[in-house]
Amino acid sequence: MKDHPGAEAVNLGTGKGTSVLEIVHAFEKACGHEIPYRIAARRPGDIAECYAETDKAANLLHWHATKNIDDMCRDGWRFAKNRYN
Repeated sequence: MKDHPGAEAVNLGTGKGTSVLEIVHAFEKACGHEIPYRIAARRPGDIAECYAETDKAANLLHWHATKNIDDMCRDGWRFAKNRYN
């Protein structure tokens, strides 16, 4: 990072891609009810896939994800429910 000497960008993630539909289903499981959605064409500029390369986090920080998408959605739902209710 040129503008911030001594700083490094590090991707944190599982290294496994997750589809939008998988996330919707994980949130449904977390909140206990169906979430309405519709399948539509990708918008111009939307990318087909995106993955985090996790080797740098493992090598530099000795960090590996220990949670999965269900854990993330459950914890996110719990936070929002407690924060905004």
